[in-house]
Amino acid sequence: MNKAVPMIRFQNCFKRYANGREALSNLTLDVEAGEFAFLTGHSGAGKSTLLKLLALIERPTRGALLVNGQNVSTLKGEKIAAHRRQLGMVFQDHKLLSDRSIFDNVSLPLIVNNTPTREIGKRVRAALDQVGLLKYEQSRPVELSTGEQQRVGLARAVVTKPPLLIADEPTGNLDPDLSLEVMNILRRFQEVGVTVLIASHNIQLINRFKARRIHLEGGRMIENGEPVATPVFNAEIDVEPREKTVYLDVPLE
Repeated sequence: MNKAVPMIRFQNCFKRYANGREALSNLTLDVEAGEFAFLTGHSGAGKSTLLKLLALIERPTRGALLVNGQNVSTLKGEKIAAHRRQLGMVFQDHKLLSDRSIFDNVSLPLIVNNTPTREIGKRVRAALDQVGLLKYEQSRPVELSTGEQQRVGLARAVVTKPPLLIADEPTGNLDPDLSLEVMNILRRFQEVGVTVLIASHNIQLINRFKARRIHLEGGRMIENGEPVATPVFNAEIDVEPREKTVYLDVPLE
């Protein structure tokens, strides 16, 4: 029986910026499909860079990055957009459009994907219901609290039913109670099969969840205070791409 293809695989990845700073150094890492994992480390450890590589906002300087069995390191043009449609992204600062309603903000990924109008309404209301904000669909972001705005960001991230959800310090601006609420919502999506990777420095919050921790220091994975031994892969990618990307059916209906 063939081993399942990881949802995320970094193979001997390096990321060096133009100023010479090496943000990731020889990173080899697998995150399995359906896993819930925290990415930890001090500021500058490489957490945000790792997530930017996944979203193709940045590219590896060397090495290979595979998502859902596909090498995405060298994707170009329309293939980048197709890759991003597999991702739900949650940000610390929400990135909501202040002049648009909550409904409009959540519907944007569906509009970009050319989703039929009737389906958009159904998907948006289901996503807002999942995060407890259906009654605010016609409100503007300024009318909501910070915690509610973050939940809007969560609804927008999952409205396309992506198989992979990445979050960069999603509770960084929230108090402890709201932080736990947001993290529990993320956990619920993992429980129905979505792979969830969260960058966070909130150790007290992380301690409340039984989940894998991927700890970075200076762009390297660390275990027990020591760098993790990094296997060297052959130049050829050692996994077969899937014939078709599987979009897990998050129960948003």
